[in-house]
Amino acid sequence: MTGDRRDEREFLADYDPRDYDPVSVTVDVVALTIRDEVLHVLLVRRAHPPFAGMWALPGGFVRGVRDAEDLPEAAVRELAEETGLSAGPAGGDGPLDRVHLEQLATYGAPGRDPRMRVISVAYLAFAPELPDPRAGGDAAEAAWVPVGSLGLTGSGGQRPGTTRRLAFDHSRILADGLERARAKLEYTPLATAFCAPEFTIPELRAVYEAVWGEELHAGNFHRKVLSVPGFVESTGATAERTGRRGGPRPRLYRAGDARLLHPALLRPGREEEIR
Repeated sequence: MTGDRRDEREFLADYDPRDYDPVSVTVDVVALTIRDEVLHVLLVRRAHPPFAGMWALPGGFVRGVRDAEDLPEAAVRELAEETGLSAGPAGGDGPLDRVHLEQLATYGAPGRDPRMRVISVAYLAFAPELPDPRAGGDAAEAAWVPVGSLGLTGSGGQRPGTTRRLAFDHSRILADGLERARAKLEYTPLATAFCAPEFTIPELRAVYEAVWGEELHAGNFHRKVLSVPGFVESTGATAERTGRRGGPRPRLYRAGDARLLHPALLRPGREEEIR
């Protein structure tokens, strides 16, 4: 055994983690979907203190010793435990198999959790047509809640009088998640993650309108989408039904192979800023 390895073994044998302040790690998930053309976020009502009875994002402590897990594993597990959503069998198609999951940000302000020093790694999740959740784990209730009903402010808080108050700093995490989602719709094909495998351009436009909270000009949107290389590709088929205003049945598309949108599809307000 070399001297360096022997020194490391001796160091670890004498190492006592109690010499340092205790810190725990949690994951929180901003899970978004569109229901009835309205953007919804998944919330759970806490069954136990702290903040018992208040609503929160699905999440919990990361397993560090028994059944130790990586952060993405913890996010998926908490989402499943607290909502009843699950993955299908190997190669199957359960609700969680259709979820796009990405890391959002890390939150570690002292005092954000009254129990102890807790650092949370937040994740952003998107999926189309997710079913009604079923509360489990330490959640008393789980529900898809319209984002617009939560009274979020630009500073990451909630407006006075908002009845569904969010626990911890979850209003800030949700606000950050929404801004990430809105921005990513501008320069990535993420909007297709809210759609079925085959979709029409009006259905894709409805995703943008729901997430951005703005009505878009149908003709301009159609032209912009088809002008972006690799954003969508035609299936060669048409939808079974005509559009809202009648006329020919709209064409069906699927997600293309583009990773970035060039040119980007900017929010109307952002287009005005650039001009």
